[in-house]
Amino acid sequence: MEQVPLLIQNGFLCDPANGLEGQFDLLIRDGKIAWIGKDPEIAAQALCVMSVPGAVVLPGLVDMHVHLRDPGFTQKEDILTGCEAAAAGGVTSLLCMPNTKPAVDSVETVEYIRQKAEAAKAHVYVTGAITKGLSGKELTDMAALQQAGCVAFSDDGRPVENAAMMTAALKLSKELGTIVTSHCEDLSIINGGIVNDGAVSKALGVKGMHRSSEDYITAREIILAETNDCPVHIAHVSTRLSVQLIREAKTRGVDVTCETCPHYFSMTEEKVLSKDADYRMNPPLREEADRVAVLEGLLDGTIDCIVTDHAPHTPQEKADFFTAPNGVIGMETSFAAAYTYLVKTGKMSLLQLVEKMSVNPARRLKIPAGTLSVGAPADITVVDLNRDWVVEPGKLHSKARNAVYKGMTLTGKVMTTFCGGRLVYTG
Repeated sequence: MEQVPLLIQNGFLCDPANGLEGQFDLLIRDGKIAWIGKDPEIAAQALCVMSVPGAVVLPGLVDMHVHLRDPGFTQKEDILTGCEAAAAGGVTSLLCMPNTKPAVDSVETVEYIRQKAEAAKAHVYVTGAITKGLSGKELTDMAALQQAGCVAFSDDGRPVENAAMMTAALKLSKELGTIVTSHCEDLSIINGGIVNDGAVSKALGVKGMHRSSEDYITAREIILAETNDCPVHIAHVSTRLSVQLIREAKTRGVDVTCETCPHYFSMTEEKVLSKDADYRMNPPLREEADRVAVLEGLLDGTIDCIVTDHAPHTPQEKADFFTAPNGVIGMETSFAAAYTYLVKTGKMSLLQLVEKMSVNPARRLKIPAGTLSVGAPADITVVDLNRDWVVEPGKLHSKARNAVYKGMTLTGKVMTTFCGGRLVYTG
């Protein structure tokens, strides 16, 4: 169906990819950005006009760490509902993780995801599994998976425990022009822990997850990437030592990038004293010194991307603190949380935030996103930066309700989202 040309008028455009910051009009035609400027004659030609005075117009957000739970766990989430949540959060492109059932270790599963995503309200990019069944025992046919559409590889949810196998994956991924994302948690160190190992785990009388589980695998991946001259991406960084290890690696020229999530720079382990399983995730909320280190890593460029690690679970699964699976949802709150804790507090500019939530992940994944350039896909997020709103899980678009910011007031509300020129959300 042909799209009617639409003019977004009176908005403040913010596009770090082009160094663009100012009040301009933007014309969408045939699913792409056709023009940006201030020409009244062109504006007069638009058949449809959307005036957004006081709002900011951003390139659609890119979330490179999302669990859509589809196939296999659709009671938690599915591709369509996950993308509904994405659109409501201003996310127009997302990278789904392979820990589904079956795992994303075959061309057939990749094709299933891509076909179902054709009806979704966001662009869905696929992460292929590094090992068959995420078992860590045998490499997948990464070349075939890439040919089928995978843009990255990971065994996310668990590490690749065998270093030789990880080395082989890094080398092959480099040949294919893709990226390996590493879930840095040594399971033998965690050994059944459910929260950060420290004062809070002791107070609760539960087994803790020692920070060395993350630091050890982070250090290993850096060494493997450096000695084999391969790129690597480190998932959900949460500890001060991991931040330091990545910082030092970057100064040596190692091709390492990394991500963190809003909860790691806005919350600490004290949250789990409530015995509310919605504050349990992997890796866990850490200590104040870790929160500060993650924040510093964001500000000095050590941490490249802000993602959600959107991990839906049913309310029934999350009911019991001690037995619940780890994970939180976040796509509808990620921008507001990051804006509230980083930009509103004066720690970071809006341009810098958009860089970490849109430009950098798009570039690392080599996908056509993260920019308002003329000719680029019309993936656009319009936000009211002055609007405060309370996070009410029952009003979110995900099937799940395990929202880590529930009951909290955040600033910055997504008003409108366009994906490929289609209006996919208005609120």
